[in-house]
Amino acid sequence: MNLRIIFGLIILTVTLRSVAQETPESWPSPVKDTLNGIVLFDRLEVARNNREENIAVWDMIAWYGGDTYRLYFKSEGENKQNDGEPTDIERAELLASRLIAPFWEIQVGIGARGELTSDSNMENYAVVSLFGMAPYQFEVDSSLIINEDGDVSVSMEAEYDYRMSQTSYLQPRISLSASLSESERFDRPSGFNSIRVGLRYRMEVSREFAPYIGAYWSRALGASADNLRGIGDPVHETGVVLGARVWF
Repeated sequence: MNLRIIFGLIILTVTLRSVAQETPESWPSPVKDTLNGIVLFDRLEVARNNREENIAVWDMIAWYGGDTYRLYFKSEGENKQNDGEPTDIERAELLASRLIAPFWEIQVGIGARGELTSDSNMENYAVVSLFGMAPYQFEVDSSLIINEDGDVSVSMEAEYDYRMSQTSYLQPRISLSASLSESERFDRPSGFNSIRVGLRYRMEVSREFAPYIGAYWSRALGASADNLRGIGDPVHETGVVLGARVWF
């Protein structure tokens, strides 16, 4: 009886070893992680606000890499037309990214923000971001920022593409910013700083080009609103936008 068991185990071992050796030859080679890249202008628009000011706005993201590791560049800003003021850079960031879960990436890098002038006092900072797709297909970009003075702030952006037809979409969008510590040098009090809500309708002319129209509402919050009231500036703004979503 013992000999039969031993003999059977020997035959099973030889068979499994043979199958294991033959399997890779019959299967196709694994797909290699290829390197790709994209440049996307999610918002490239002109806004007209309730104070009859025309504002050129951009919001872009570019990346290069594979499925797991990527290098990102993000830039966002605006310029009020014919007011003599410099372009305001809301963020310009260079980030290294790693996929940590399906549809989610952790990103670490450096950035700068401020007025784009030769003598501007730009704010330099380190940033850690969680970037990806939340349940129900909400695109989320949340960041923790620590500047060169040690001041800490956070920001969050979320948007959703509601498909109305094969080529048209309705996109609600919200962004929120807050400071965990007061920054005297950059005139940013602690607490919630601002909120902005927008809605855009876009129509794809091609996959790479989709013009849109929309509207937005923004408001300063907390101590930031109090500071604006103190100098006689408005604390909220509404407007309409006309632009295009472009990628290549």
